[in-house]
Amino acid sequence: MVLNEKQTTVAYRCPECGAGVMSAVGIFRLSADMVKLKCSCGKSEMKIVYSKGDSNVRLTVPCLLCSSPHNFTVSSSLFFRDELFVLPCPYSDINIAMTGEINLVKAELARTELELLDMLEENGITDFSSLHDKEEELADPQIRDIVLFVIRDLEAEGKIFCKCHPEPKGGAPVRFDNEDLSQDSRYEAEITDDGIKVTCLDCGASRTIPTDSMLGAHAFLNCDKLYLE
Repeated sequence: MVLNEKQTTVAYRCPECGAGVMSAVGIFRLSADMVKLKCSCGKSEMKIVYSKGDSNVRLTVPCLLCSSPHNFTVSSSLFFRDELFVLPCPYSDINIAMTGEINLVKAELARTELELLDMLEENGITDFSSLHDKEEELADPQIRDIVLFVIRDLEAEGKIFCKCHPEPKGGAPVRFDNEDLSQDSRYEAEITDDGIKVTCLDCGASRTIPTDSMLGAHAFLNCDKLYLE
């Protein structure tokens, strides 16, 4: 009897050259070793590892908007299902990886490409190759102001989630350095070398939002939730 191998199509967009990288991944191959999807430009790769112990799939995905890749853990049933399954950047609504039926994945790659091109145009970037040079010229305070604005709004609307406040009702402002805020402030925002670190003052859960990209900062404007870990 011949067993049909369970497989899916996986894709991501290279943050260096902007190309879509797509490949079929089967569970037999994934069970044997780490799978790496590499862009033809040689400057990015997505890593996929299957854990036999808990039947989960762990992915390390390069991000178009952030300086470092993001780690995701999904169940094998989600990873190998026929429908489209997307993995967004934690700081924006931009989908940076996707799995599923090949035509659905191709369609999502095309949709996110148009979305990315619109973002580039809004930020005055004419082509993807100049993205990193453009970012290096930007002033950090300008990027931080955008990120801080979004954090303030999310906190005020009760959309920052953590271990002890999974559904906060909000209303208290984020506590920022050099600001005279009330004792009811739940979250602290600290400017670090890597970005802006948001920390829950009750449970200590935190997340750092990168501030090294104007493109990423504008994408963060569309963020409707922030999860601290």
